[in-house]
Amino acid sequence: MKTAKELIEHIELNQLDKTVFEGRSITVGSRTVFGGQVLAQALNAAYRTVPEERFCHSAHAYFILPGDLQKPIQYKVQLVRDGGSFTTRYVSAEQDGQAIFVLAASFQIKEEGYEFQEEMPEVANPDTLFSWEEIYDQAKDFLPESFARFLSLERPIFFKPTVIHNPLEKVDLPPRQDVWFKFKDVKDKLSIQHFHEMLAYASDYNILITALQPHASSAHFGNMLLASLDHAIWFHHEPEDYSGWFLYHIEVPNTSNARGLTSGKIFSQDGKLIATVAQEGLMRKLIK
Repeated sequence: MKTAKELIEHIELNQLDKTVFEGRSITVGSRTVFGGQVLAQALNAAYRTVPEERFCHSAHAYFILPGDLQKPIQYKVQLVRDGGSFTTRYVSAEQDGQAIFVLAASFQIKEEGYEFQEEMPEVANPDTLFSWEEIYDQAKDFLPESFARFLSLERPIFFKPTVIHNPLEKVDLPPRQDVWFKFKDVKDKLSIQHFHEMLAYASDYNILITALQPHASSAHFGNMLLASLDHAIWFHHEPEDYSGWFLYHIEVPNTSNARGLTSGKIFSQDGKLIATVAQEGLMRKLIK
């Protein structure tokens, strides 16, 4: 995948029945299905059963089993409730008859209400920063093989970290990270449904790896087993520009019991809070 259009086509599912859908997988560098993909596809399945004037305001998911990249995934939607203002859906993602992922999502009509949000943190402008592709081009001969391979993959999203840490320096890092991201080659104004699905996909990047930063003097890709356990996202506002930059401000409240808890806030470049994210992931030391 190289563009936003290809990402949308990948997220968009084939409909098998009124409430049953099927999707395929594309690797992002791991041996199992990317959590952001199954999250976005499950949200697509839920959206396909909801009246078009209702928009997702929150989605809560659990990752149960690793997904097989070579097998299709079936998404089965339960029509839990259709109320006067809110709609609730439950989605089970299955392979070989077993649930690998579940999602509960709530949708709401647009309503007027009080408005408040916290301020976007002050960080470097994305135009002054290097993208993952540029970092790879400049440092590929010096990076650890697994890290270089990850950065070299083609993606439908540009990522620009505000601070670049040298993976060869074994020092603990602050429990936070700011990353700008932008969907590639957005041609037309997207539907809010497709934007929510793309944002859900992007929200699984960068978040769990940030939980390693307080332990970076000893913990890294090579000696840790990392896996998403659960993921929640709340959608707040629609951006003015779908093709613009978004800031992912990620913090680590806690790591314990071989798990890491992370929270993230996604802002548009003009400072509007678009979404809030929370994730807990497995951080298990590998025994050698």
